[in-house]
Amino acid sequence: MAEFNVVIEKDEDGWYVASVPEIQGCYTQGRTIPEVLERIKEAIEVCLEAEGEEIRPMKFVGLQRVEVEAVSKVLMMQDTLWI
Repeated sequence: MAEFNVVIEKDEDGWYVASVPEIQGCYTQGRTIPEVLERIKEAIEVCLEAEGEEIRPMKFVGLQRVEVEAVSKVLMMQDTLWI
């Protein structure tokens, strides 16, 4: 049995979105926290089976929200607009 860190966020439509930082592409959503937790367990199992290689869970250290000033820049490169 392994333990993984799960990040749960709430989107603009009210859905809970869970992801596993240690497993790229492992995420799911649910209407409630219990639902999203059950679904992320299933997603982890599927991702581990599909991955085929050993994934070593990372030790959780902490979570910090960082505020940055949003800066909008427009770059022109060879007829391509980058925003």
